[in-house]
Amino acid sequence: MNSATDAAPLTPAPGPTLFGQPRGLATLFLTEMWERFTYYGIQAVLILFMVAAVSRGGLGLDDKTSSSIFGLFLGSTYLLGLLGGWIADRLLGAQRAVISGGILIAAGSVLLAIGNHAIFFLGLLVNAMGVGLLKPNVSAIVASLYPEGGARRDAGFSIFYMGINIGGALGSFFVPLCAAAFGWRVGFALPALFMTLGVAQFLWTRSYLGAAGLQPAHERRGSWTPVVVFLAAVAVIVILALTRIVTLDAAVLVRAASWGYGLLALAYFVYLLFFAGLTAAERKRALVMVALFVASATFWAGYYQQGGSFNLFAERYTDRHIFGWEMPAGVLQAVNPFFVITLAGVFAALWIALGKRGRDPVASTKFGVALIFLGLGFLVMYFAAQHVLAGQLVLPTWLVLTYFLHTCGELCLSPVGLSYMSKLAPQRFVGQAMGVWFLSLALGGNLAGVLTGQYDASHLESLPGLFLKIFWYGVIVGAVMLLLTPLVKKLMAGVH
Repeated sequence: MNSATDAAPLTPAPGPTLFGQPRGLATLFLTEMWERFTYYGIQAVLILFMVAAVSRGGLGLDDKTSSSIFGLFLGSTYLLGLLGGWIADRLLGAQRAVISGGILIAAGSVLLAIGNHAIFFLGLLVNAMGVGLLKPNVSAIVASLYPEGGARRDAGFSIFYMGINIGGALGSFFVPLCAAAFGWRVGFALPALFMTLGVAQFLWTRSYLGAAGLQPAHERRGSWTPVVVFLAAVAVIVILALTRIVTLDAAVLVRAASWGYGLLALAYFVYLLFFAGLTAAERKRALVMVALFVASATFWAGYYQQGGSFNLFAERYTDRHIFGWEMPAGVLQAVNPFFVITLAGVFAALWIALGKRGRDPVASTKFGVALIFLGLGFLVMYFAAQHVLAGQLVLPTWLVLTYFLHTCGELCLSPVGLSYMSKLAPQRFVGQAMGVWFLSLALGGNLAGVLTGQYDASHLESLPGLFLKIFWYGVIVGAVMLLLTPLVKKLMAGVH
C-alpha cells in the first residue's frame, strides 16, 4: 500500500449499485463478455478455416502455415496488451481505449468475414490490435470502481471473471455452429455483430462508470510519436505484403517472434537482477519470478493446443455424430470455459480451506501441479492418437477428459499468476511485472503455434509423437517446480 492509502482509507466510489455492486460493473461485464465471445469464437474456427479446402470456402493453407498464423495471432494479442495499457495510462484513458479497442475488434471481424487471403490476414491484425487496447483496460476500470479494495473488489472481479467465461463459452459454441450452417464468412460476421452491440451498450451506459478510467492514469502524459511510428511501421509491412514486394513466411515469423519474446524476457530479468538496484531480499524474489515465467510460458504453450492441434484432431479424427447430427469440431472449444465456470468455485473453496489450516500451497507448488495436470491431458491424447493410428475414429470423450484436466491446471495457475507476480516484484516495478506476466502468455501462444506445426498430416505418426513430447515437457517442468518448493519458500522471504 502507498502512504496515502495508509493515512486515509478510501471509501467506495459514489454512484448507483446493483445487488451491492457498482452499476458500472454490469457495463464492463457485458463489454468483456462480448469481447471474449468474439475472441474465443474466432479462435474456435480460425485454424479450421485456414486448412479447409478452397472448394469448401476455406483458405486451403497447409497445417504448418496455419498453425504458425494461429500462434502469431495468439501471441500478438497479449503482446499488444502492453502497448494498449501504455496508451490508456499516458494518452487516452482506459474508457476511450476500451471504446477504440472494441471498434477495432468489430472492424477486424468484418474484414475476416468479407476478405480474401490478404484482407483476412489484415483482419486478424486489426482484431489483435483491438484486443490489445480493450482487454487490459477493461480490467483496469473494474479495479477503479473499487478504490477501497477489500472483499468487495474481490467479489466484483469474481463476477467479472464469470463474464469472461460466459462469453468464451457462448462464442466457442455459436460461432462454429453458425459457420457450419451458413458458411465461414457468416461465422466470422457473428462476432462482428456482437462486438458492435458490446461497444454500443458501453457507450450507452458508460455514465455509470463515472470518472473511473476516464482520464489517463499517469500524471505525465506521453507523446503520440511512438504510437505513430509503430503504426507507420506496421502499415509499411502490410503494404509490402499486400503488393507482394515482400513475401512473409509465417513459420519463420512465429519462430522469430518466439525468440524475440524470450530474449526480451531474458533481457528484462538480467536488468532486474543486476542493474535495477534491488536489495538482497528483492533479488531473491526476482529469481522466483524467473521460475514462474518459465513455468507459465511452458503451460500456455501446451494449453493453447486447444485451438490448434486439438481442433484439427476434433475435425479429422473424432466421431462427432450425435443422434444423426454431426457436431462441428469447433463446438468442443466450449468445453473448457464450461469447466472453468463449474470448477472455479470448487478450487477457490479448496484454497480457502487449505489457507485456514495453514496449508495453502505456495506458487511453485500450484504451478507444478498445473503443469502435471497439463501433461496428464496430453497423455490422454497420446493414447487417443494411438487409436487413430490403428485406423479408428475416437469419441469426443477423449478431448473432453483432456479439457477437464487442462482446466484443473488452468485454475491452479492462472488466477494466482498475476497475484504472485505483483507480490514478488518490488513495489516500484509492479507495473512491469504485470507486463512480464502477459509476455509469458504471448510467448506461450507463439510456442503453441510452433508445436502444432510439428504435426504433419501426411505422416500421422507425428501426432502421438507431438502429444507425448508435450506430456514430457509438462511433467518434467512441473516436477522441477515441485522440487524447487523448499527453495522457493526461502527465496520468497515472507511473501505469502
